[in-house]
Amino acid sequence: MGMHRSSGQLGFGDAFLREGLGRNERLDGVSAVIDWSSVDRLVSGLHSAPEGRKAYPPLVMVKALLLQQWYGLSDPRLEEALSDTLSFRRFVGLGLDDGTPDHSTISRFRSALRAAGLDEALFGEVAAQLDRRGLVLKHGTLMDATIVEAQAGKPSYKDGPAARNPADPDADWTRKGGKSFYGYKAHVAVDQGSGLIRRAILTPASTYESEVADDLICGEEAAVYGDKAYEHKLRRARLKARGIKDRIMHRSHKNQPRLPYWQTRRNRLIAPIRAAVERVFGAFKRCYGYTRVRYFSLAANFTQLRLLAIAYNLRRAVVLAA
Repeated sequence: MGMHRSSGQLGFGDAFLREGLGRNERLDGVSAVIDWSSVDRLVSGLHSAPEGRKAYPPLVMVKALLLQQWYGLSDPRLEEALSDTLSFRRFVGLGLDDGTPDHSTISRFRSALRAAGLDEALFGEVAAQLDRRGLVLKHGTLMDATIVEAQAGKPSYKDGPAARNPADPDADWTRKGGKSFYGYKAHVAVDQGSGLIRRAILTPASTYESEVADDLICGEEAAVYGDKAYEHKLRRARLKARGIKDRIMHRSHKNQPRLPYWQTRRNRLIAPIRAAVERVFGAFKRCYGYTRVRYFSLAANFTQLRLLAIAYNLRRAVVLAA
């Protein structure tokens, strides 16, 4: 690999890192919050380069992809940052004398992670570790979705609502607040109280929230919270049968244009609890720049969402553990 030294050997750059150069309190907190050896075992079979080319340990690459989410970096910008930012090198495990993965190596590794289904497994591994630490409270699950615009440009509106940009045929149209959006919808299930993401699903923007709601319900939470978009008679019945409290808001129907007083009051009580999920979307958009997807297919963008959710959970876990 060109990166491993025999035991007992300490490179000039490693000595620098051991002296504490490049310390970053936030990244040090993330380094300590989970058992990275379990992550390493999970991804150990992945390669970042074709046979005969220089490769990097899979854990180095996973940590690099997390840095990409926290700092909103493209692959070329991540390559640059790993080259010249000491705290980044320290976090991923590169000494000063080690080479740096280039942007094509980063892209290839992310594709390999997705092809092996390890993006999903990675999210599950981190979530399970946080659960074992007692950070997942399971008092309730807050469900919601947010629109994320496509990386591909919007097709012309003159071509009608069925128009797609061939650069990204998976993206689709939706309307919200009287405006049209072209892209995707990120659906999340957030743990009430801890704010940790327990499930994350990406769909074309045209997918209704209710279509994926059942996949957001974890099964062992005490209650499920959702706005009117999640209302469904069968869903309410299933929650009751499983002993999960139904905290989904009511909406009016054609044969009942106005809600009874008790449903209106119930909605008012649920709304502020359910709204806590907006903090996750606020962090995604303000802190991580997730207003637009980065890639040109549902599969690639789903991987990005999972990595983003892992990155968010690790940062959140540092706060909770403190």
